Amino acid sequence: MFDKVLVANRGEIAVRVMRACEELDVDTVAVYSDADKHGGHVRYADEAYNVGPARAADSYLDGDAILDVARTAGADAIHPGYGFLAENADFAARVEAEDGIAWVGPTSDAMARLGEKTHARRVMRDADVPIVPGTTEPVESAAEVTAFGDEHGYPVAIKAEGGGGGRGMKVVEDADEAEERFTAAKREGEAYFSNDSVYLERYLETPRHVEVQVLADGSGDVVHLGERDCSLQRRHQKVIEEGPSPALSDALREEIGEAARRGVAAADYTNAGTVEFLVEEDPGRDPAEPLGPDTPFYFLEVNTRIQVEHTVTEALTGIDIVKQQLRVAAGDGLSIGQADVDLDGHAIEFRINAENAANGFQPANEGRLETYDPPGGIGVRVDDALRAGDELVTDYDSMIAKLIVWGSDREECLARSRRALAEYDLDGVVTIVPFHRLMLEDDRFLAGLHTTKYLDEELDSDRVAEAQERWGTESAAADADEVTERQFTVEVNGKRFEVDLEERGAPPIGAAGGSGGSGGRGRARSPKADEDGDDGEDVAVAAGGEAVEAEMQGTILSVEVAEGDEVAAGDVVCVLEAMKMENDVVAERGGVVASVHVAEGDSVDMGDVLVVLE
Repeated sequence: MFDKVLVANRGEIAVRVMRACEELDVDTVAVYSDADKHGGHVRYADEAYNVGPARAADSYLDGDAILDVARTAGADAIHPGYGFLAENADFAARVEAEDGIAWVGPTSDAMARLGEKTHARRVMRDADVPIVPGTTEPVESAAEVTAFGDEHGYPVAIKAEGGGGGRGMKVVEDADEAEERFTAAKREGEAYFSNDSVYLERYLETPRHVEVQVLADGSGDVVHLGERDCSLQRRHQKVIEEGPSPALSDALREEIGEAARRGVAAADYTNAGTVEFLVEEDPGRDPAEPLGPDTPFYFLEVNTRIQVEHTVTEALTGIDIVKQQLRVAAGDGLSIGQADVDLDGHAIEFRINAENAANGFQPANEGRLETYDPPGGIGVRVDDALRAGDELVTDYDSMIAKLIVWGSDREECLARSRRALAEYDLDGVVTIVPFHRLMLEDDRFLAGLHTTKYLDEELDSDRVAEAQERWGTESAAADADEVTERQFTVEVNGKRFEVDLEERGAPPIGAAGGSGGSGGRGRARSPKADEDGDDGEDVAVAAGGEAVEAEMQGTILSVEVAEGDEVAAGDVVCVLEAMKMENDVVAERGGVVASVHVAEGDSVDMGDVLVVLE
């Protein structure tokens, strides 16, 4: 087993990996950005190193910085968690090339093969795994989209080669939408995955999302740990996951599990992964009659990493998936075989996101956990990293925690979930706990008849608003007093030790000794940091004009206007990516573009001026 593991991630998944390491008597190294210097994963780790500013591209996605820390700290393995560098085959290859540092995950070759969706589809097709009708080579024009639609029917899904979780996917309802959606899918693919290649699939009308957890040790032994049903999604992002699926018969469950094992074995896969499928639901089905073995199901993709919802499978099997990952990466192989897998009871995971479900699941822009008291009791697990008093970090994803509930059957699990969600005491930050409580009163969800389209197309938004009003909390703005911080940094053999002194309501302390060095330095937390390139001056707006501002933190995917252009009310001025979703930023009033303050690829904060109209 390893001596020291660097966890190249943040938040709850970093803490979850560190807990497994601690039980194996393995030391841990945390990496953190400037925004996360007080993060829970930093507090938990044995040692911690700063890897750059808040922007993910300059910190958690900086492979050079991560490797430098691994060498400095003497780590002999890197676990990427999920997100960030977890499915970056190039980074995995760099780790594999390092002497004395192991990559905790599938090989870079397997990641590259299965990360390209068209290649993955060919692998699965050759392994006799059903695939959705579609292309197995990238498409180059919108004309190919319309030709595919004419042959297979609409709607058609355009998907980015490197995509997942709905990112880089556009749905074409008819031929008139082909050009716009084709361009948008390619743009998202380039922005998210540095790969603008796209492919096509027939878009299923009533799909369920069912995925199978697999483990493989590289010797040809592949174990599957049952399925999870992730059909409750908003804009292709999962919010509640459960296992086993309430919709599958045992015969269909076995077919899907064996298809996953077959496909993974054909891909020469190692370590943990998830094979995702779409299963066609029968809208008129009696809930008491699960879907039988003749039900169509299709391969969707392979996630070459551990997933957010791996906890559901751990609750059902008692198997620590992270420990199995570490064993395989260390060359020890799996400690279990297929015969050792015994599914017991039912489990549900609720993502506790800092989002307002009544406002389109918009992420919170600020807040402090004035109260944070998670539930407990039999069958209840909470994976988190924040504690009461922590300020919300909004530079990354919106997840605060994961609530995992187990019961001897689905009914007990649902009842226990109602109790646990009612006990979850959070104040100061808006969350989707009210939405979860609503789902536990929702007839469609309780019957297990929901599909991936239920939340976006069928759920009455008034019910969500009522739930938010009944059970919700609001974001509490950070302390209005300016916080002056004096930070002393000491380095011993390259490892940073920091001492922070804070004073509220005081003016900034001037930096001693000029710039550079490791002496004390003062800065105010409230104003925008100078490193963002902002000089702190207000943007001038002429009388009657409009400053179009960012409503949330994110990255500019495209700028749709230029200085001198005329725009009308409702026109899109730029496209902002936030929380894995593409958002059109529109002008509230018409006018002429006086100035443009952002460019493609820029990171922006809430309230930043994007475009000025006059």
